[in-house]
Amino acid sequence: MNKYPRPFILAETNWKEIQQHAFDIVVLPWGATEAHNYHLPYATDNYQADAIAYEAADKAWKKGTKVLVLPTIPFGVNTGQLDIPYCVNMNPSTQLAILKDVCDVVKRHGATKLVILNGHGANNFVAIIRELAGQFPELFVSVVNWYQSAPKDGIFVNKGDHADEMETSVMMYLHPNIVLPLEVAGDGANKKFNVKGFQEGWAWTQRPWTKVTKDTGVGDPSLSTPEKGKLFIEKCTDNICEFFCNIDKKNIESILK
Repeated sequence: MNKYPRPFILAETNWKEIQQHAFDIVVLPWGATEAHNYHLPYATDNYQADAIAYEAADKAWKKGTKVLVLPTIPFGVNTGQLDIPYCVNMNPSTQLAILKDVCDVVKRHGATKLVILNGHGANNFVAIIRELAGQFPELFVSVVNWYQSAPKDGIFVNKGDHADEMETSVMMYLHPNIVLPLEVAGDGANKKFNVKGFQEGWAWTQRPWTKVTKDTGVGDPSLSTPEKGKLFIEKCTDNICEFFCNIDKKNIESILK
């Protein structure tokens, strides 16, 4: 049973509690609002980012690392899905503007690390972090793609990257009440570019989503189970917790070998 309000979740805690702690690490979960096949909710990325951030922060807190989790940003880059109803797009330039304001708050109140906990594949924060580094040299900004923080091999059978076996299993564990039965789901069949550069990964372009997949999924979810989702979450949050603990109260020079 969780103790509420949890002191490491800003949305739950209060000023009385906040004044008792000095946070070196602030975590900003970042998701998206988009269609996830026929069976998963539009806010799948946000539910997942919330849960992973909270669980990893809880584990870190129990190890003595005080992490503060900010409310999740619910909109991500969805420029490839503009023709899908109510997939809410946030351009990278808007993300940069938001992060500048968040960095100013984090720096102002004494934290030295901002970790963007990303839950959406089209959110690519690398170039943005490079720009922030020039404007906030005293702040260590990094991004963690939670869905890449632990290997999927040995847990999931079917490969994919959107509303697939992994995402469906995670949501079946976290929020079974808003996941439709697997019989409702599309098969996640998808087309791939047939040009060598794209296939080998040294060329890139945006996928035109409704031309790639008929059900908005990429990956077959038919073998999903809540047990697989629980196991993957445990592995991911263990690794992310370790990351938090490893960077706590350290400057960048001490992290470098």
